[in-house]
Amino acid sequence: MKKVLAVILAGGEGKRLSVLAHDRAKPAVPFGGKYRIIDFALSNCINSGINAVAVIPQYNPRSLARHIGVGKPWDLDRVAGGITLLYPFVSTNGEMHWYKGTAEAVYHNLEFIQGSRIDEVLLLSGDHVYTMHYEEMIKFHRQQRADITVGVTEVPWHEASRFGIVSLDDNNKVVAFDEKPAQPKSNLASMGIYIFGKHILFGILEDAHHRGLQDFGSQVIPDAIAKYHICGYRHQGYWRDVGTIEAYWQANMDLVVDLPPFNLYDPETGVKTLSVDMPPVKVGPRAQISRSLVSNGCIINGQVTSSVLSPHVYVEEGAHVIDSIVFHDTSVAGGAVVERSIIDKECYIGSGCWIGCGDDYTPNKDEPDYLNCGITVIGIGARLPQGLRVGRNCKIDPGVKETDFSTLSIPSGSSVGGIEVLRA
Repeated sequence: MKKVLAVILAGGEGKRLSVLAHDRAKPAVPFGGKYRIIDFALSNCINSGINAVAVIPQYNPRSLARHIGVGKPWDLDRVAGGITLLYPFVSTNGEMHWYKGTAEAVYHNLEFIQGSRIDEVLLLSGDHVYTMHYEEMIKFHRQQRADITVGVTEVPWHEASRFGIVSLDDNNKVVAFDEKPAQPKSNLASMGIYIFGKHILFGILEDAHHRGLQDFGSQVIPDAIAKYHICGYRHQGYWRDVGTIEAYWQANMDLVVDLPPFNLYDPETGVKTLSVDMPPVKVGPRAQISRSLVSNGCIINGQVTSSVLSPHVYVEEGAHVIDSIVFHDTSVAGGAVVERSIIDKECYIGSGCWIGCGDDYTPNKDEPDYLNCGITVIGIGARLPQGLRVGRNCKIDPGVKETDFSTLSIPSGSSVGGIEVLRA
């Protein structure tokens, strides 16, 4: 795949992920214990023989840049090809190129693409979880002699209105592309994966720029249907857009069932990541772990059930973590219960706390559209006092300390504010 450049769009702000994306780009959010979301697109590239990759970040790129580095975990630290991060920039005339959409982000980096010795550009979203052999899609694109190929996958009909929905004819030609339609005519969702001939991309983006079209999914691709030969490539495997708290939580929970629909253990599609040396998991004499992913460096003396733990999580004896996701360097003290919650990095859950308690599913007062499915989220660096009870759909901001709580009972749907921290 030496004639292909992969461009990963990684600038998403991630508001729907609430405090998890407070100080990090959405693709940099931890996933599955040891990974970050962007690891899946990067690993798919190298597993498909694509070794020229550009990443376009924008929102809070620090942790994303630190994670990617020079691309060594993905074998992208090379002279020919390799990985390049293309940040927003100020031009020589003083104009700030802050990207307003996915198409505009690529448009302002056409000079870099022009200098690449490639025939096709593979555009990818950096915030989806899946494994895929892109070479098969590229082969399909060439066989169809398509100007543009869109990756599509079937989604449940009741979820179709959340996605860009594609309609295909009997020859897999795209005949319609509707962004988040109220009444979908198809359940084929765009995966945010596009293949363009290099010169086709240039022509489309120059035209889009002059007409003020800024986004591929909602504007550029639908507009191009009448002008170009666009095909849809059907992906048969697991794929999930993890852009909401509920979808993110469910994708993690998909990993811990007995026969997971998403297999992280397939050597042909192995997901690579930046690994930090840590000792093995230590399990205490009265610990109980079932249907869970527990990363290196964890010490488990309590109970962990149907949960995903990132490296260096400490669960004390008498503590119970249930149906939850716990990020790096967090401690859960004895007697605490964490249920159906997501706990960010470097948090402390005091003894006797109960996070995610009760049967009240009142949506969060500040983020009712994002926190409404019973999942409580705790921001990075928060410290929760002994005996605190936190209901469902609650949000605890990053950096909250024990002294920030005026009560030890936080009703469902509530938010607790605190001091912002800038470590992701």
